[in-house]
Amino acid sequence: MLDFSAAKIKVINNMDITYERFLRPLFFKLDCEHAHDLAATAMTVLGKMSPVCRVMERLARLPAAARPLEAFGLQFPNAVGLAAGFDKHGTGWPAAAALGFGHVEIGTITALAQPGNPKPRAFRYPAEEAVINRMGFNNEGAEAIARRLARMPGPGKRRIPLGINIGKSKVTPLDKAVEDYLISFGLLADHADYLVLNVSSPNTPDLRKLQDEQRLSELLAALDSANRDRASKPGKTRVPLLLKIAPDLTFPQIDAVLEQLTANHFDGIIATNTTLARPGPFAIIDQAGGLSGKPIRQKSTDIIRYIARATNGKLPIIGVGGIHSSSDAAEKLDAGATLVQIYTGMIYRGPFFARELARNLSARQMRMGGRGW
Repeated sequence: MLDFSAAKIKVINNMDITYERFLRPLFFKLDCEHAHDLAATAMTVLGKMSPVCRVMERLARLPAAARPLEAFGLQFPNAVGLAAGFDKHGTGWPAAAALGFGHVEIGTITALAQPGNPKPRAFRYPAEEAVINRMGFNNEGAEAIARRLARMPGPGKRRIPLGINIGKSKVTPLDKAVEDYLISFGLLADHADYLVLNVSSPNTPDLRKLQDEQRLSELLAALDSANRDRASKPGKTRVPLLLKIAPDLTFPQIDAVLEQLTANHFDGIIATNTTLARPGPFAIIDQAGGLSGKPIRQKSTDIIRYIARATNGKLPIIGVGGIHSSSDAAEKLDAGATLVQIYTGMIYRGPFFARELARNLSARQMRMGGRGW
């Protein structure tokens, strides 16, 4: 039996109703990026209120019979994570467990601080429950964020795993990309439970060229070597490395990526980032940037399924893209994902959406006799 008391469910439902009826209409009257900044600030403030976070965590806690999940050497209390892009500067993640997340990924972080692309650069499409963004990796830079993380709970002392997503600085030429990623790795690896190489954002010029086989081989080999060198030092261990790919790759291109991940001992893959495609009503929308939300759900799931089959289910997959309901999350897991992440879905479903997903996926696991999510 699931241990969710009537009182706990009532509190959770009231929070959801409050967001749907009152807060979301207010947020949606604001510019998309302004609303994001307010939400990120609220999460940062909540993270500093430890007693409140602990109470909220108890409300979100799954029943004792729910099994934690293991992937790339880490343990996750549930399958739902917060995708990179929300907590760009690494300030709000301590509150993620209070909102029901089982892990959180910060960034994307670049070696050099950068303001990102000119504003406006994020746009909602409520009828399609979608977003187009061209943020451009706006962040304070790896050194500043590493200093911030050094003052916060580190690996082994956190309530949930923390992933750190790193990308190429915009001013760094493509032929210097490896050095740029290595700078970020050197500054941030000590603070990460796992680390993600983002080579798939459409909003940094030429970044996706790093998914080409030769460039990707050089990049992954360099990070693998740096990771092994780090682990050879006293008191250090290897940090799990993952790669985040675009949904616009062909299956032969994905095959080449998977070969490189295997050759360079990477621990997992995140599928997928935003898309440059403009399906359905977006065909007539002249807005540059990556499309996320419901329109990419099926494409993301198809890629997850392809990767799972191509690797015989041996490569852990974090499924991202178009998760706006529990059935969407279950679809990703059934296709072969080990974990899922949300971001755009939270914009439309509210800050407690992760808690709802985790609870429903746990109930599903119980109905399946604990065989899986």
